[in-house]
Amino acid sequence: MLEQLLIHQPKDPIPFMIDHLQRDSDYVPKIVILGPPASGKTTIAMWLAKHLSTNLLSVESLIAKEYSPLAADARMHYQKFKMVPDMLLIRLMQERLKEEDCVRRGWILDGIPETREQALTIQTLGISPRHVIVLSAPDTVLIERNLGKRIDPQTGEIYHTTFDWPPESEIQNRLMVPAGIFEGETARKLLEYHRNIVRILPSYPKILKVISADQPCVDVFYQALTYVQTSHRSNAPFTPRVLLCGPVGSGKSLQAALLAQKYGLINVCCGQLLKEAVADKSKYSDLIQPFFEKEIAVPDNIIMKVLKQRLDQQDCVERGWVLHGFPRDLDQAHLMDNLGYKPNRVFFLNVPFDSVIERLSLRRTDPITGERYHLMYKPPPTIEVQARLLQNPKDSEEQIKLKMDLFYRNSAELEQFYGDAITLNGDQDPYTVFEYIESGIINRLPKKVP
Repeated sequence: MLEQLLIHQPKDPIPFMIDHLQRDSDYVPKIVILGPPASGKTTIAMWLAKHLSTNLLSVESLIAKEYSPLAADARMHYQKFKMVPDMLLIRLMQERLKEEDCVRRGWILDGIPETREQALTIQTLGISPRHVIVLSAPDTVLIERNLGKRIDPQTGEIYHTTFDWPPESEIQNRLMVPAGIFEGETARKLLEYHRNIVRILPSYPKILKVISADQPCVDVFYQALTYVQTSHRSNAPFTPRVLLCGPVGSGKSLQAALLAQKYGLINVCCGQLLKEAVADKSKYSDLIQPFFEKEIAVPDNIIMKVLKQRLDQQDCVERGWVLHGFPRDLDQAHLMDNLGYKPNRVFFLNVPFDSVIERLSLRRTDPITGERYHLMYKPPPTIEVQARLLQNPKDSEEQIKLKMDLFYRNSAELEQFYGDAITLNGDQDPYTVFEYIESGIINRLPKKVP
C-alpha cells in the first residue's frame, strides 16, 4: 500500500487506501517475461497464466481487445506499419491493467516492454512488476528452433515440429506457419532484441532472473514457477522496535545504550521513565509517587500510560526504540500488544545465577563522591576509599535471588508469546553480546521449522 501511495500520490489518501484494501491486490502475480524470438517465452507465459489463474497480456491480445477505441487505433497502426507506437501501446496496457480481473488476479506481460523507453515510461506510470524473467539461448539454437515453429490459429498455442508436436490430429491439421520465421528475418529480429535487452535489464536490477531456454520446456517452466512464487525482501529500511528481556544484571541497560549510540534508537528504560515522571511532576506523578514511597510495584495500567506517552513521541516513531524493563510477564506483554506496540526484534539475555551474583553483589558506591565501584572489575583506588563504600540494599544476594526467580518464572511464557525471539548467552564480553544483537537486527529473521 505504501508503494502505491508513493507512486500515485492521491490528493485524498483515505479513500485511495480504502479502495486499495478492498481490492486485496497486494499479493497477486505481477510478472514480466522477456526473451528473444523462439525462446519459448509465450509458451512459458501461457503455462504460468494457467497455473497461477492470472491474466496474460501481449501486444497481440491488447490490440485485439473489443469495444476499445485505443485498441481499434492500435490495430490500424499495426496493419499499416506492423508496429504499435510506444505511447499508444502503454496507454492500451494501462487501460487493461485497470480492469477488475487484472486488479484481482494480477497479470503477466509477454514480451513487454520491448525497449528501454517503454520500460521507463511503464515505471513512471507506477506499473511495477514483482518478478521479471528473461529467457536466454544461443542464436544458432533459436534460429533452428524458429524454423519448426507452428501456431494454432484457434487457441494461439505455439507448437514445434520437433520439440512439441500435438498428439491430436485435429490440432495438427489446423496448425499454421507463423509469418516472418524464415532465417534472415529471424536473424534480424534477434539483432534488434539483443540491442534492446541490454538497455532494458538495468531497469529491473533486484527482481530479475535469467533462465536458460536451451533445455526442455517443462524444466524452464518449473524454474520460472519456482521464481515467481518467491517473495522479495523489501529494501526499504524498517524502523527498529527492539525489546531486550533478561534478569536483573544481564546487561540490558548496557546493550540498550550501545544500540542507541550506534543506530540512533531511543533508549527507553521503563524504570527510568517512571522516575522521570515523578521528578518532572508530570500528570502521572501523583499516581506513581505513593507506590514509590511504599516500595511496591506500580500497577500495569499506570506503567502503560507512561510508556505509551513516550513511545508515541515523534523521535520514537521516526527513529525507532529499544525498550527494556517492560514487559516482565505475559499480562504486560498482552497489554502492550493490544495497544499496538509490537517489537519487531526481541532478544532474551540468559545469564547464570552465579554470574549475576558476581556482577551485582560486588557493586559499591562512594557516599562522598558518588563514584561507583565494583570490588572485582573496578576496585577502589585506596584502602581509605574502600572502607567507606556502601552497598545498595537491592544488591544483596537475597534480593537478587528473588528478582531472578521472578524473571525466570515468567520468561518461558514471554518467550512463547514472542515466537520470533532470539535467545543469547549474556554471560560473555558485552561487545560480543552486542555483535550478536546487531546481527539479529540487521539480518532477516530465520523461518521457523514446523
